[in-house]
Amino acid sequence: MKHNELHSTMRIIIAGGGTGGHIFPAIAVAQAIQKLRPKAEILFIGANGKMEMEKVPQAGYKIIGLSIAGFNRSNILKNISLPYKLIKSFLQVRSIFKNFKPDAVFGVGGYSSFPVLKFAQSIGIPNFIHESNAFAGKSNTWLGKHATKIFTGTKGMEIFFPIDKIIVTGNPVRQNIVESEYSKDAALLHFGLLSTRKTVLIIGGSLGAASINNTIIQNLDLFLKHQIQLIWQTGKPNAAMYEKAVESYPNVYINSFIDDMSAAYTAADIVISRSGAMAVAEICLKAKACVFVPYPHAAEDHQTFNAKLLVNENAALMIKDSEVNEKLISLVLDTLSDDILLEKLQTNIKTFSIQNADQVIAAKIIEIVESNTKTN
Repeated sequence: MKHNELHSTMRIIIAGGGTGGHIFPAIAVAQAIQKLRPKAEILFIGANGKMEMEKVPQAGYKIIGLSIAGFNRSNILKNISLPYKLIKSFLQVRSIFKNFKPDAVFGVGGYSSFPVLKFAQSIGIPNFIHESNAFAGKSNTWLGKHATKIFTGTKGMEIFFPIDKIIVTGNPVRQNIVESEYSKDAALLHFGLLSTRKTVLIIGGSLGAASINNTIIQNLDLFLKHQIQLIWQTGKPNAAMYEKAVESYPNVYINSFIDDMSAAYTAADIVISRSGAMAVAEICLKAKACVFVPYPHAAEDHQTFNAKLLVNENAALMIKDSEVNEKLISLVLDTLSDDILLEKLQTNIKTFSIQNADQVIAAKIIEIVESNTKTN
């Protein structure tokens, strides 16, 4: 087989999703693969009804949805149909593999990645996992035993995975955030805000953060009194209610989802955020002072682990979700009024920044696929 023929026939399946924290890194890696091998064919596999079914086609990629659901921890009865859905999803995966004939599979987490990776392992196709969090999920830990390589967002992951398979890459960040060309004034203008005031960016993730949102809504007058502006991504739940609540406030930009996160980060003096791996990677890259509020119901409490890595190095602040109401606003106001602390947080968090994780992952997948194809 000639070298360029090899490129034109490379076929990669990327599996997983559920949240922006899985989907956006997956898209970043897909784009990096296609930069290196423009003729590579990429197919996404996700879960029907989940966010990836909308976001992946928006990025220009084909996606097939599986009829699968995760284990419901809060209502055990809802798991009755789980074995049926799992068997059905395995049959769907087998059919997809038969038609698409992938050279490799890359899993980013989320329950749709499990049957895809498991099937790839059962037929001996190179398969790769990206574990973005500082505490690995159960399915990734299980899949890691038979993975070809495991890309991790942080060091110290040998407690979860075979050490010889781990490559510490950091977490892929969306290209439009890496390549931002906004000045701070232009970013503020983008949101209709003033360059003379301090600005707080509030991001609760794609699904929103009720505890954070409710505390912000109760303290809008306080922000106005201190001449502090808000860029507020509410998430979809109750978005209309939040938008109505800020109608009379001139110092608030509000939306359920912010497409141009690059501008939002650039405009901010401090960020309030959940500590999903994707948010952490972006905030490190943009070198922003941050108060993390870990989502308390995340699997294995991984968001707390993510945040603590930074808090322990004086690179971020953290408040428990249960203490948001009493502590968040005063901590944010105190931090904003302390320029020395703001600068220290920005300097320290910058040391955790990794820019090219997507390229490192893409290059390693391509290298193994091509060497595998040559030997077969």
